[in-house]
Parts: sequence; structure tokens; C-alpha cells
Amino acid sequence: MSQAQPCAPLYIRMHEADNVAIVANDGGLPPGTVFPCGLTLREHVPQGHKVALVDLAAGAPVLRYKVVIGEMLHAVAAGSWVHERLLKMPDARSLDHLPIATVKPDPLPPLEGYTFEGYRNPDGSVGTRNILAITTTVQCVSGVVDFAVQRIKSELLPRYPNVDDVVGLEHTYGCGVAIDAPDAIVPIRTLRNISLNPNFGGEVMVVSLGCEKLQPERLLPPGTIPIVDERNVADVGNSADARLDVVCLQDDHHVGFMSMIDSIMKTAEEHLERLNARRRETCPASELVVGVQCGGSDAFSGVTANPAVGHATDLLVRAGASVMFSEVTEVRDGIDQLTSRAINPEVAQAMIREMAWYDAYLARGQADRSANTTPGNKKGGLSNIVEKAMGSIIKSGSAPISGVLSPGEKLAQRGLIYAATPASDFICGTLQLAAGMNLHIFTTGRGTPYGLAAVPVIKVATRSDLARRWHDLMDVDAGRIATGEASIEDVGRELFLMMLDVASGRKKTWAEHWKLHNALVLFNPAPVT
Repeated sequence: MSQAQPCAPLYIRMHEADNVAIVANDGGLPPGTVFPCGLTLREHVPQGHKVALVDLAAGAPVLRYKVVIGEMLHAVAAGSWVHERLLKMPDARSLDHLPIATVKPDPLPPLEGYTFEGYRNPDGSVGTRNILAITTTVQCVSGVVDFAVQRIKSELLPRYPNVDDVVGLEHTYGCGVAIDAPDAIVPIRTLRNISLNPNFGGEVMVVSLGCEKLQPERLLPPGTIPIVDERNVADVGNSADARLDVVCLQDDHHVGFMSMIDSIMKTAEEHLERLNARRRETCPASELVVGVQCGGSDAFSGVTANPAVGHATDLLVRAGASVMFSEVTEVRDGIDQLTSRAINPEVAQAMIREMAWYDAYLARGQADRSANTTPGNKKGGLSNIVEKAMGSIIKSGSAPISGVLSPGEKLAQRGLIYAATPASDFICGTLQLAAGMNLHIFTTGRGTPYGLAAVPVIKVATRSDLARRWHDLMDVDAGRIATGEASIEDVGRELFLMMLDVASGRKKTWAEHWKLHNALVLFNPAPVT
């Protein structure tokens, strides 16, 4: 960062080898602005956009993060605005001849003594909230479930003060799909594993239509539901399975709409009684399962918020917790950085497998990773997916990558995990829920009111101007890093401590306060018939 007074012109250079830097000042800077180093702007450069630090010839590589993010289509002089229309994006990194488990950092000391107040579950997981979830097998029943949920919240929930909420796990799947296609397993296991999320306390309740392709027994076959107590067991003995609790709307005993609603409410009350008997207890920080994600990203994402999340990620891993980072297209251009950090060749090959699968998936749709970058990303200074990926990967911190999840799979280990998902905010969040996250961290530079009903979402603003304007939507202002008011480590530790408070229920996020809940979006790569 150029050294100057707070109101003086500022730019941020990520590495000494970079030949571009981003303008840090709110509103950008006009032509003729002179930086303390003597560099003079030749034109207006918006905040977050790149300025050439040296003369760049046609065909010259443009470096940010010490990575070539593009080649100049024509020459520009030092002090010029370098934007996406001037850059040719490089080809995707080959998946051959990658560094495999080559980075062997010295182990950091364990971080001990940190706890939160959580809900222990029969399967050994820990919830940060105590929520009744109603699973749906098909979109057809969503309207009925929504009607019933509103009744449950107004008439039943006040009688069960220890239950935080009631949510319907509604989606657009279940019928009209090629349910036996090879990739159909992705949405099925996603919905199955969301139903078993730690924040739902092992209470599984299903509403079915009756004629859908995704029958309840296929969604939740015997052996998948944890046994809560003897009232939820079909028989006695070591082989006992938990009973699948289903309200089927097409059953003959339902006569009229209100009969369906009454049946859902009666079933829900049984689950509410058991959830209401649960109490928080002190749990080690190692029981946290945190999903990290970014959306509405800008050029500051990789400078402020994501590095702070990366520092918090390292703290969580040192505390023994699980942290998932995701979004295939937003790490694809840094795959060499990831395979080199794998704990062993098997983990590295699993990451390569997920990249190759997604390359093929995009190719079937006649698209590639370049389709990722949005108009808002570009307005915020991100020229292409290569630049965006470099800032996205930083959320993963510096710990070794100890495991890989395919879309919809459930987490079964601790440490830093790569959970392969699309970059869509809603699909990524849905898949991280399925993996078992009980706390979500979401960074944004352009701003988004994103939230999830199933887990608390802590929102981190990349810029102080966004944190100021959206003061009742953003939980953490990481923009202080850009102006030197705080360090990456300061904000990362602040975020880590906030996670413990939010997980304990001592603090609510703004998304929780306003009850901002995005819909679940299942990733379905299989055909629709």
C-alpha cells in the first residue's frame, strides 16, 4: 500500500512483482491525481479498479497476486486504467503435471481452551441452533408446507420457547426428473443430508405428495435417521431403525385441505416437544463446522475480507474445527495452489477429479469458467475469473487441505476441507448445509442480503463504505484493513471470537435479526424429463 494520510490517494499492490495495483479511495480518483510515489493517473480510475504501475506493451502479461491475470490487448502507459476490455484472459491451467502435496508447512500449535454453547445430537454432531425442519420430497407440496409452517410458528412455537424456529426444506426437485440417471444421486443425497443437518437435532419429519418419483423411502432409506429415543424406534434390538415420520397428502384419510394442515401440525408438535427438552451445553470449538463463501465479490475481496476469513480459518483448524471452502470455478485457476497444499496425493487427486468433472459439466452446456464473472464483479474491479479466483482462494487460509467432498456428500472428518460446489451463492450454501455446516461465513464487496434459515450467516464487508451504508446487514467491517486501521490478523481474530458468540446464541447476525432466508437450490446435473 502506498503510504499517505487517510484522505490522500491510496493504491494497494498485492505483491512486489505486480505491475498493477487497485485504487483504494472511495469513489475512485480523477485524472491528474499524484500518488506519494510519484505515479500520476492519466484518467479516472474507479475504486477497486486497476492502475498500471509501469508502461505495459501490447501482449505484456498483467500481474496481480504475482499471477498472470491476462495479457494486454494494446499498450498503455503507467497511470492508465487497466480494465477487462483491455485484457485477454489466459487459458485454464492444465490439470496435468500439477504439484502434488509439495507444501509441508511446520505445524502450528493447537489452539486450546475455546468453547461455545451448543446442542449435542444423538449422532455425535453439535448444533448451533435448535430448529424443527420439515423435509419435502417434491416441490408440489411446498405451498401446503409453507401454509402449515406459518400456522406452526403462530400457534405452536410460542409454547416451545427452547425451539429457535420452524423451517420448511422446500426445493424444486422430486418429479419430472430422470431419477435413475447417473448424476441424479447429487440432489438426492443433498436433500437427504440437509435433513440430517446438526441444527435440526436429529428430528426428521417429511411431507410427501404420494405420486412423486422421489419417494420418502428412497430419500431417507432405513439406517439414515438417528434414533432419538424409544418413541422413535420401529422395533426393539440392536438392529432397530428410526421410524420415518411421513405425512402423505394423498393418503385417503385426508379429506380437504385443512385435514392435511392438521396432520402436519399434529406431527410437528411431537417433534417440537422433544426439541424443546434440549439445552445448550459447553462444547469445544472443535465441534464447529464452518462453511466459508463469497458473493457479490469485488477487487477488495482478496485484499480485506477473504484474507481475514483465511486467518480465522487457520485459527479454527488449529482449534480442531472443520472448515469448508468451495466454488469450483472460483478456485479452478489456482488449482496448483490447492494440490500443492494437499496432505497426501489421494487428496490432491480428488481435487483434480472434481475440477475435471466440472470442466466436462460446463463443456456439455457449451460454457466454460469465464461465464462466472458477473457485471457486478467487473464493476467492482474484477476483470475476469482468474483475478477473482486468486482473491477467492485466500479464504482457505494456509492450513493443509485434509479432505475433499463431492457435491451433496456429508462431512466425516475435521480440518480444512475442499467441498466441490458450483459458485452460485444459493447452490453453494445448500451443498455446504448438506455437508453438515452449523455456521456460515459470507464475504461480499458489492453487497447482498443473503441468508439461510438453517444456520446463522455472518456477513463480512470488504469495504468500509459498504459496511457504513449497509450497517444493519453487515456484521463485520473488513474494510478497515485497506485503510490501515486494522490488520488482517486483527479482523480474523475478531471474526473467530464472533463465531463462538454466534454459535452459542449469545449474538444474532443481522440476517437472523431480519429473518432473511434464501431458498434452498439443489444442484441437479441430471436431465429433466
